[in-house]
Amino acid sequence: MAGNSQRRGATRKDGTKKGAVVGSGGKRTRGLAGRGATPPAVERTKHPAAKRAKAAAKAKTSAADARTRNASRPIAGRKDNEGPELVLGRNPVVECLRAEVPATALYVAVGTENDDRLTESVKIAADAGITILEVPRSDLDKMSRNGMHQGVALQVPPYRYAHPDDMVARVRASGTPALLVALDNISDPRNLGAVIRSVSAFGGHGVVIPQRRSASVTAVAWRTSAGAAARLPVARATNLTRTLKDWANEGYQIVGLDAGGDTHLDEFDGSTPTVIVVGSEGKGLSRLVRETCDAIISIPMAGPVESLNASVAAGVVLADIARQRRA
Repeated sequence: MAGNSQRRGATRKDGTKKGAVVGSGGKRTRGLAGRGATPPAVERTKHPAAKRAKAAAKAKTSAADARTRNASRPIAGRKDNEGPELVLGRNPVVECLRAEVPATALYVAVGTENDDRLTESVKIAADAGITILEVPRSDLDKMSRNGMHQGVALQVPPYRYAHPDDMVARVRASGTPALLVALDNISDPRNLGAVIRSVSAFGGHGVVIPQRRSASVTAVAWRTSAGAAARLPVARATNLTRTLKDWANEGYQIVGLDAGGDTHLDEFDGSTPTVIVVGSEGKGLSRLVRETCDAIISIPMAGPVESLNASVAAGVVLADIARQRRA
């Protein structure tokens, strides 16, 4: 247009060519081509349905891994299923070390306040060649789960159970009348540990537990027994009723404990070879075990309490039998 020839961009600059320019090479044509059907929602990574499907698959994989891990573990109650246990607390640890429990490691938290018990524990462990490890308190908290370790923990190997026949051999070697305790339906390891401690304190020869549906000698039982589990054998019976019958054939009297028993403890003669059978607080003695017993003893009580804790009742009877035998 006249008068606009000096407008910027109105004329082509010198040295340029007029004509065809470089094309797109067909890219624009391919870009305009259709991309096919829209993928399902679960295949579109940004879609909520795809995120939900991914989360569900992850959860399914985690559950499968957990089942695989559990399937690879041996059945509970077998020796190879029981790994190392931790005994927690200064008193239980020093008691176990005094009793020469076959420990493998002593853990002490960094910054733990020292006292006589900790000093003695470290000394005994060092003399026995037990590994002493100083670890952060947070690590000991994770290892103990409940944090009730008082800055010290003792790792002990799986408990080695005796055979019921070993109890008979132990009685014969002692030259004293048998005093054994059998636990029926006791599922609390604290009761087991307390019974072990009482049997050891009152001169008993051992404790027998069923192989199934029973508490085992775990770290909790170790702690409650205060090391007595290292001095007193604990046997596992495949069939408790059969074991009691075998002991009855050896001349042992089988005595059950029950609040409604027909024989009072004051009338009971415990000077002869005796097996005390203790049932749980809730279920008591099982039917077959009760039928195997020669007598059912009850503990006379002056107060309104209907029954005692299983381990307490066992301790009372054991103390009375020990008194009779001393007399």
